[in-house]
Amino acid sequence: MSVFDIAGRAMSAQIVRLNTVASNMANAGTVSGSEATAYRALKPVFQQVSDAPGVSTVKVSSVVQSNTQPTKRHDPDNPLADKDGNVWDAGVDSAAELVDMIETQRQYQNNVQVMQTAKQLTLDTLRIEK
Repeated sequence: MSVFDIAGRAMSAQIVRLNTVASNMANAGTVSGSEATAYRALKPVFQQVSDAPGVSTVKVSSVVQSNTQPTKRHDPDNPLADKDGNVWDAGVDSAAELVDMIETQRQYQNNVQVMQTAKQLTLDTLRIEK
């Protein structure tokens, strides 16, 4: 793997992570009529990929639901309420999702910087050879 492969794969993994955060944030305020159908946050599972000793990157092996449970709330006026007047708010921690979004953006930007630096070093090396 070249430095471009390593950074590119890491960027792809961060895109998946950002998409799951976006999905979680979009569903953070949703309610459901039962605990079973309530939205639960999605989280990517990263897996290390190595081609040689000391050279590795990451990929997303799967996307799973988090363990954050939906919250039961009494709201008898809600059309989704069950026979007892309860609804379930989505199992999403908005504050944690915002932190995850910022961290994902920084990780992506770090990999962009790695690619830009590698590109510049490659171009400088080619100029030296002339």
